[in-house]
Amino acid sequence: MKVIEKIREATSANDDRVVFSFEFFPPKTEDGVDNLFEKMDRMVVYNPSFCDITWGAGGSTADVTLEIANRMQNMVCVETMMHLTCTNMPVEKIDHALKTIKGNGIQNVLALRGDPPHGQDKFVTVEGGFSCALDLVKHIRSKYGDYFGITVAGYPEGHPDVIQDGVAPLEVYQSELAYLKKKVDAGGEVIVTQLFYDTDIFLKFVNDCRQIGITCPIVPGIMPINNYKGFLRMTGFCKTKIPPEITAALEPIKDNEEAVKAYGIHLGTEMCKKILANGIRTLHLYTLNMDKSALAILMNLGLIEESKISRSLPWRRPTSVFRVKEDVRPIFWANRPKSYISRTLGWDQYPQGRWGDSRNASYGALTDYQFMRPRSRNKKLLEEWALPLDKVEDIYEKFMKFCLGKLKSSPWSELDGLQPETKIINEQLGNINMKGFLTINSQPAVNGKPSDCPSFGWGGPNGYVYQKAYLELFCSPEKLNTLVDKCKSFPFFTYMAVNKQGDWISNVDRTHVNAVTWGVFPGKEIIQPTVVDPLSFEVWKDEAFEIWSRGWAQLYPESDPSRKLLEEVKESYYLVSLVDNDFVNGDLFPVFESI
Repeated sequence: MKVIEKIREATSANDDRVVFSFEFFPPKTEDGVDNLFEKMDRMVVYNPSFCDITWGAGGSTADVTLEIANRMQNMVCVETMMHLTCTNMPVEKIDHALKTIKGNGIQNVLALRGDPPHGQDKFVTVEGGFSCALDLVKHIRSKYGDYFGITVAGYPEGHPDVIQDGVAPLEVYQSELAYLKKKVDAGGEVIVTQLFYDTDIFLKFVNDCRQIGITCPIVPGIMPINNYKGFLRMTGFCKTKIPPEITAALEPIKDNEEAVKAYGIHLGTEMCKKILANGIRTLHLYTLNMDKSALAILMNLGLIEESKISRSLPWRRPTSVFRVKEDVRPIFWANRPKSYISRTLGWDQYPQGRWGDSRNASYGALTDYQFMRPRSRNKKLLEEWALPLDKVEDIYEKFMKFCLGKLKSSPWSELDGLQPETKIINEQLGNINMKGFLTINSQPAVNGKPSDCPSFGWGGPNGYVYQKAYLELFCSPEKLNTLVDKCKSFPFFTYMAVNKQGDWISNVDRTHVNAVTWGVFPGKEIIQPTVVDPLSFEVWKDEAFEIWSRGWAQLYPESDPSRKLLEEVKESYYLVSLVDNDFVNGDLFPVFESI
């Protein structure tokens, strides 16, 4: 979806909604990229309208930027806008970048001239390239029609190249405004501004733009002050005016980093309050790849709350143009959403309304990608899961501790810790894990909770959500036989069980799809975003069993007895999916009481 459409959708309602967004830059190291995505995952749960990723000076980060943009759009599932500059970019390279992001389902571009490469003082047009952002905007529109939403840059104080002695001469400033209007007239739909610290300068800039006929949204770029030296370096590079009261406030605390951050949050909050009070309903936060200050400002403004994170679906809705209508998934990948996305890339259509619409689509084969982990997550798994295992009961204890929140990581989850709804049943989960039923996915029964419920809510306002109790677990063949026998006394229970070799035990037909989550909302058909699908379960089981080896056993040295024990479990246990179809009074745990 284009950024302009998101802004219009949000601001057309008369409910004082504010559109906020975040900017990131490509880190130089693999560890830096891992850290960036961890922060990004934490930030996007607050539903920014979009996030953008910069293009390094002179195109120095082109490949990294393209890869990060792809992951942002298709794995993090946040609407992504990629910067694109003219620096060192002949038309062929520009078109390569545009075709790449179009192929990855990205619709938004911030078109810039760009800074000179490192070591050069002035911008130089490369042979076969463009000399300014206006040329780039015209090229994108002429070659790609209206596919891309184009954003352009605005400079409330004037472009740094034209600022002299701290100010742009009036005639130069007016010329800059006229040039900005040309960029908008050529196809620019949104203006995002350069950073500033004098709010009055920004408000004057907006008024000046309106006076010459620029009517598109003008989004203020807010850069929180995180440390004093970085603040001086950035404002010096951009030739940004620093009001004397800010200098006076920073000078006594400049060597106290925490005090500087606290002041930066206070200043950012006050700037945003003044901007919002003047009728601007958009904010763009330059994060410098740091999350705390940006989030603190939004919390101070009342735009986000930790306890109230809204979800349009139980899982993060895709933003790629290819799967934006997708609204149904099998529950098995609930804790591994990125793996699911990677295994369903390239489907001709994605299920909408009912899972049956796409049941013939084939999943991608398991690859190394599904078992790659950020270094920090791998470190946490090593700390928590790579301890000696002498007997199978030691494995039970690991699963139990994760369910009780004593461990923050799991080889079977890409997510951090327990999900809110799991915490409601964590004691029962801990008990059955110590009995040898090793749970990797679960949800309690829900009968008509409001759609804004912090633990279970999703979807739009004024709705009600429902779900059937669900458990997914590993257990030995002996325990499975006992469980199957006990299930005969629970007529609402349906189960599927399969081992690594594919031996199947079930009381449901392999073609029957069972909706286990659904919602009822005003003026809409019933939405059922999560299902239990036997055919998908057979695909998922290969991944689930492989995690015993590649997610856990490989944390140990090759000859370690713990590794051998885990491999034995992998080879002998069953993976079980268990549903209580009585969503009114459903409770799966009584079946385990006498086992």
